[in-house]
Amino acid sequence: MRVKSISVSLVLLATTFFMPVANATQNPIVESFTFTPNEIDLLASNTTVKIELVVSHPAGISNASSVVTLSGAGNNTLSTYLIRIDSPLNASLTKVTFRGEITLPRDLAIGVYKLSATPITNNASAGYQYGTGTIETKKIRNLIGAESGLLVRTGNDLGLNYEAFVGPSYDRTLGIFFNDPTTYNSSNAPVWKVGEVFLPEKYFELRVPTLSLAISSLTPSICSVDGKQLKLIKEGLCNFIVSTPKTNDYLARTSNQTVSITSARAKPELAVYNIANQTAKDLPKLLELSRVYSPSEGYVFPLSMTPLVCSGSGFYVRIISGGTCVLTYQSKETASYLASDLYKVSFEITRDPQTITFAPATTVDVATKSLALTAAASSGGTVTYSTTSPDNCSISGSTLNLIKAGNCVVTATQSGTSTLAPVTASATITLTGTVVTPKPVVTKKTIVCVKGKTTKKVSGTNPKCPKGYKVKK
Repeated sequence: MRVKSISVSLVLLATTFFMPVANATQNPIVESFTFTPNEIDLLASNTTVKIELVVSHPAGISNASSVVTLSGAGNNTLSTYLIRIDSPLNASLTKVTFRGEITLPRDLAIGVYKLSATPITNNASAGYQYGTGTIETKKIRNLIGAESGLLVRTGNDLGLNYEAFVGPSYDRTLGIFFNDPTTYNSSNAPVWKVGEVFLPEKYFELRVPTLSLAISSLTPSICSVDGKQLKLIKEGLCNFIVSTPKTNDYLARTSNQTVSITSARAKPELAVYNIANQTAKDLPKLLELSRVYSPSEGYVFPLSMTPLVCSGSGFYVRIISGGTCVLTYQSKETASYLASDLYKVSFEITRDPQTITFAPATTVDVATKSLALTAAASSGGTVTYSTTSPDNCSISGSTLNLIKAGNCVVTATQSGTSTLAPVTASATITLTGTVVTPKPVVTKKTIVCVKGKTTKKVSGTNPKCPKGYKVKK
């Protein structure tokens, strides 16, 4: 029984590992679809285009031919057969090449012609038949609007009718989808008023970077062109044209615009009121301000130029610390008004005074080398020291280092707080005497000198061996 069981298991294993596996189904693969030349000039001696299609499949290709169609400007279409080149036809050939050619008539309309070929199918011997779908050429150049087609020219003129620019972005009725909607959108609108300028590149999106936008005026007394901008001169209807030029590749494109120019924008004047000085008592605190109104945008709120002292908060100013508070008011530019001038209002927040006691010795001998500084502020705050006599003395924390005779001016400072004013006191200390320079310590040393078997010891600050002797190492 045990042997029989093992035999059955071996049979099952053999069946599992040696059973033939069916090939996975797949579509025919287009290896390449090319044509040469990819540009034709109808004035040239030869207008023939050669076309090649290469398709592969593990089971072979069933088609003997394919039809390629050129479609382009003015609904013009041309067709020809692509014939497979293997002869006799080899049904099991896994990679098949189709070739053909077409001669373009001299009266063909210029422009870009798209090439497409009818589908290619694999052999039924695979147990299924799939097609490639319509075959189209891939990108072969960077000419925008003509990346993959055949270029048909006359005397180098292509006449490509491509939308080289779109706009204007401020006209919502056009329903244009811009590539850069952050820049080109209806909220970014020009100001059609006397004294303003219009820049076409701000409102018309260029789709062909090799071209440039131009602007011209049909009503120069109302709006005139200055370089690449349109200057709005006086009230009335302004008729202008935005365009890109004709080139060897592209046709010229234009966009005619008519707008009404109205009176110039005014600069509003703001009535700004003084603010009384304040004390630093009970900080922080809110101080209500008089309203400042602008005809262009309504109430204007203050901004602080001294955020460590105060900050604007709607109709209030928040006072944080003593010092000078500076607030500014300015209304923004709108379609009807220019931005106002910048108005400044300042007021003082006086801090409580404090005193400082600082009375160092008036005369000190520099031989003492240093002097401890002591000062006390009425607030009990930390006092720092500085000197304006660095040649005669220096400061290390609260220690005065004495350098040489002369006057040493020392200042004691308590920097204050948000409610306490800073305070300083200075004193002049006369430094006398001279700095005692210690004598250098003379160190003697001894060396052993050798001459043959004779040795000598030599001592001194800079000992040297006698003539003929060497220092023993």
